[in-house]
Amino acid sequence: MLRSLLPFIIVLPALAYALISLFCARKYFKTQDHPAVQHPSPGVSILKPVKGMDADSYDNFASFCRQQYTGKVQLIFAAASADDPVIPVIRQLTQDFPGHDITLCISPALHGPNYKVSNLINAFPQAVHDIIIVCDSDINVAPDYMQSVTAHFSDPQTGLVTSLYRTSSVHGIATALEAIGFTAEMIPNVLVARQLEGLTFALGASMAVRRDALASIGGFEALADYLADDYQLGNKIHRAGWGIVLDSCFVESVIKAENITAVLSRQLRWARTMRVSRPGGYLASGITLPFPAALLAAVLAPSPMIGAAAVLLLYGVRMGVCTIFSRRFVRDGLFPRWLWLLPLRDMLAFSTWALSFLGNRVEWRGSRFVLKPGGKIEELA
Repeated sequence: MLRSLLPFIIVLPALAYALISLFCARKYFKTQDHPAVQHPSPGVSILKPVKGMDADSYDNFASFCRQQYTGKVQLIFAAASADDPVIPVIRQLTQDFPGHDITLCISPALHGPNYKVSNLINAFPQAVHDIIIVCDSDINVAPDYMQSVTAHFSDPQTGLVTSLYRTSSVHGIATALEAIGFTAEMIPNVLVARQLEGLTFALGASMAVRRDALASIGGFEALADYLADDYQLGNKIHRAGWGIVLDSCFVESVIKAENITAVLSRQLRWARTMRVSRPGGYLASGITLPFPAALLAAVLAPSPMIGAAAVLLLYGVRMGVCTIFSRRFVRDGLFPRWLWLLPLRDMLAFSTWALSFLGNRVEWRGSRFVLKPGGKIEELA
């Protein structure tokens, strides 16, 4: 009897986690009421570090100029080199939106091994408003994004507002594998963490921070030695006593066509970054991964029929939960079209989780780094 139940016991943690994530998502989205709009709307300085061209760079940048927002907005692009290929795109944007406050800051000054943070440090002195928004260069936002994000700062205890991100357009199997990871893993994990312990981190796609909160942790300089600057920014602000809010307005991560090697390299970098940032929680997350549970259930089952039943139960529930996330909550249009890739995505997630413990080296935008305990990095020659 016990041998017959063993495969179902093995898949139970992953099965339970899928249902818990669905409960957390339902609770979060059901209770999302936009806070009252501030009058007048606060001024916002948007810092956008750039390096090279992304997919649809112009449209991504222009989405920040097409906001339905009544407050003052300052858009500052931060680049390290005047030869960066994205510079002409920024200059074209300035011409197309002459009534907008758009600034280009070019400085090669380095303040640590994190080049992105160095760009932020170089551009920050030009920011004039009390709400600072940091968005990655590959992010596209809806017209109501800024109004939604800034409304949370009506609470004086709110130090940072971050946003969930999704990808609605993919270019083949490789990019689909990455995109469904947002829907099937990242977003459920964030919502479960928020429900169980509250937010103690930020998501780099969109981070809006109060100037006083940023100053309380030592400014962007406090992040210059870390790879996961988004996690560190949120965590440091949390530990400084400020509140972190998750806004319900999704931002769009626009990804370009890539091969599977590039996707795998980035997934491994993210995995190793999270391992050194949250070692205990990251290690424990292994018991909720579906792929090793399905594999063990199939191998240890007393008969192929019982093993198949356990695996089908797990993936029947998981596919149902992920489809609900995709169609009802995230609304990215990925499922059910790419649902057949979910087992492969789960295999990728387990592989990167396991490989993250076998080394401390990562590649990021053409440079190689070694990860130190606590998440700091050192560039390799």
